[in-house]
Amino acid sequence: MSQMPQPTALSRCPSCEEPLEAADRFCGACGYDLSTVAAPSQDHPTIAMNGTSPDLPPAAPSVDWPLAQQTGSSGTPAPVHRAADIPGTDSGGSELPHPEHPEHPQADPAAVRPAAAKRPAGQPSGVRFDRPAEPEEYPLAPPAGGPDREVPADPRTGDLPVPPAGAKLCVACRAGQVDTDGYCENCGHAQPRERDHMEQELGAVAAVSDRGLRHHRNEDAFAVSSTALPDGSPAVVAIVCDGVSSATRPDEASLAAAQAANESLLAALPVGTHPQAAMHEAIVAASEAVNALAGPSTEQGEHAPHVNAPACTIVGALVTPSLLIVGWVGDSRVYWVPVDRSSMPARLTEDDSWAAQMVAAGLMNEAEAYADERAHAITGWLGADAYELEPHTVSFKPDRPGVVVVCTDGLWNYAETAEEMAEAVPLDAAERPLHSARVLVGHALDGGGHDNVTVAVLPFPAPSQGAGSA
Repeated sequence: MSQMPQPTALSRCPSCEEPLEAADRFCGACGYDLSTVAAPSQDHPTIAMNGTSPDLPPAAPSVDWPLAQQTGSSGTPAPVHRAADIPGTDSGGSELPHPEHPEHPQADPAAVRPAAAKRPAGQPSGVRFDRPAEPEEYPLAPPAGGPDREVPADPRTGDLPVPPAGAKLCVACRAGQVDTDGYCENCGHAQPRERDHMEQELGAVAAVSDRGLRHHRNEDAFAVSSTALPDGSPAVVAIVCDGVSSATRPDEASLAAAQAANESLLAALPVGTHPQAAMHEAIVAASEAVNALAGPSTEQGEHAPHVNAPACTIVGALVTPSLLIVGWVGDSRVYWVPVDRSSMPARLTEDDSWAAQMVAAGLMNEAEAYADERAHAITGWLGADAYELEPHTVSFKPDRPGVVVVCTDGLWNYAETAEEMAEAVPLDAAERPLHSARVLVGHALDGGGHDNVTVAVLPFPAPSQGAGSA
């Protein structure tokens, strides 16, 4: 149903903007007399709906306003009354307390000055400018718990904690200690491992090992050294070991094997042991070192049937002024790359692997065997669960200078044939073995880096300056 329009009523007090009710005659907040407010003017359109001009409303009578008194009777300026000096009443009609009264919260006349007196010139009146200035810095609140509670040091300026003797501090949070597994006890952050990337260079040999791009740790290890034979001629040694990932603690196995083999050679060669026999004894010593890492048979078998004994492969090269001795167990390799690249390179080792057995038995050709998913299954390794230790040793007498490359399958997977390896070896490898080792590791990483990569480069013949133990 239709409704007639109603006259517009005041919704807010003209004095203080307080909301009003329709029947209010006085403002409930400031006491303003609403009856003195003029009624809303009626709408008088300029043009009537029928096209005729309406009669204009009569003009309001003029008002004679009294003139403000400018001076007193004595000629002095009239007194100025401040708003705070004028008594007033609240909404209930009670007299407001005088500002000078002790109970008034603003006894100080200066405290009741209008806000306009504090406002800078040109600023709008709707903004407060009497807000106290804010401090430039906010000090941190003290920790809860009372004044006796120890206040922690500001981590931005406090001294870093000093770890106990023999302990390492986390590189991430700089607060927790690193446990034996390489993780922070405070934040759990994995710490960088020293073996993720290793390099070593002697005068006549250099080696580089890298974790690769897919493995979470480096399970390869190497050892390089040089010594002198009884006649004073130099002998340079490079040992490379690859941990078997499916075994327990393969990184420990490869490191133990490399160190044991190197120490055995350095002990045997100076006393006149034939280099080939010394290489055989070094592999046996490496095998014993890896066997020593295995736990009791009951722990490895009955209580933890899924745990295998630590295991690794090994390959080594020994270079003298006239001989090149190679020894290995597993699928790590040694390549021969002549300085004169018009001569043919060669692979000097045969893998202890499923693929090599298939080729040797005539059941597959090399391309078919290494394309099979079982190709890299090894048939020989160092470890307590190895079937039988059969070290391979070979002696060569190269008739020209060249470079010996000793590497794990992390490299030769990307340069399998001797020709491919020769193409990857820099032309100045004999003069810059460390640079060449870095280039070869980079070749594997550029190829995908699916495995740990370790390579040692030895120039042949061994230079005379390579003599002396290291």
